[in-house]
Amino acid sequence: MRIGIGEAIFLLIIFILLFGGKKLPELAKGFGEAVKNFKSAINNEDDKREK
Repeated sequence: MRIGIGEAIFLLIIFILLFGGKKLPELAKGFGEAVKNFKSAINNEDDKREK
């Protein structure tokens, strides 16, 4: 299931209305760090299983 351009724009507008323009960069940064930490944790688990 993929999100189209229309749905992405709709979600962006909803986020702007809910959080305001000033909060969006902070939310995006936090989300990016969460994804990075998740990927790191997954890779560490894979490394432990290989040993």
